[in-house]
Amino acid sequence: MTEQKCNEQIDILNHNREAWIKESEKGNIWTLPVDQHTIEEARKGNWSIVLTPTKPVPSDWFPKLEGIKLLCLASGGGQQGPVLAAAGAEVTVFDNCPAQLDKDRLVADRDGLELRTIQGDMRDLSVFEDESFDLIFHPVSNCFIDDVSRVWRECFRVLKKGGVLLSGFANPLVYIFDLEQWDKNQKLEVRHSIPYSDTEQLPADLLESRVRAGETLEFGHSLEDQIGGQIAAGFVIAGFYEDTAGGDLLDPHISTMIATKAIKL
Repeated sequence: MTEQKCNEQIDILNHNREAWIKESEKGNIWTLPVDQHTIEEARKGNWSIVLTPTKPVPSDWFPKLEGIKLLCLASGGGQQGPVLAAAGAEVTVFDNCPAQLDKDRLVADRDGLELRTIQGDMRDLSVFEDESFDLIFHPVSNCFIDDVSRVWRECFRVLKKGGVLLSGFANPLVYIFDLEQWDKNQKLEVRHSIPYSDTEQLPADLLESRVRAGETLEFGHSLEDQIGGQIAAGFVIAGFYEDTAGGDLLDPHISTMIATKAIKL
């Protein structure tokens, strides 16, 4: 299969949906629902969650959660949504993968939580009216879609004035390295440019192999698109921190994950 033909046949949204169904079946760390003790503690006010792999979000990044309307965007998996619901928020979990949403419903049913789940594309929040939410929680996930600017614009639209967007994403530096050398030989060999796309920059045989294996396909968005894109959508950046990836090759050298707090003034 030529590179052009392979690219033309890939529906990224559907492909990554199926890939995450497989990840859920395999027990990927981001598909494991929280336990009952975690929910019980959240009900008492003792909780923390992550936007990035390891570092908890600062507690002062959150408004008072009791009764607020909160969107967990591309955040299925039975982790953040149920905790935020137990802490008092009125939570909607919106995710592309039905298996991930099943995990949120599992926790909600198990622990008696009020929580709504909706399947959809993070680039298209048209199911929600303007100014529907007080807070959006959007952990690392926009690496699975091609156009992050649409995500920021939709977030701005559905947030109320004064609403907060909490986001996690990857420093695009991670995408400049040769994937095979990284995975097979544990070597950091610079190969790609940013912005990065698996569908456009992977060698045709490796792309075809990943597609046939049902592995996720990713995009490395520039910091201009990730941070500047939020500002261009109308947000003011009010918080920022970095985090490690939780054990990959670059961790000894640089923190490759980023979290931002943005406000719709």
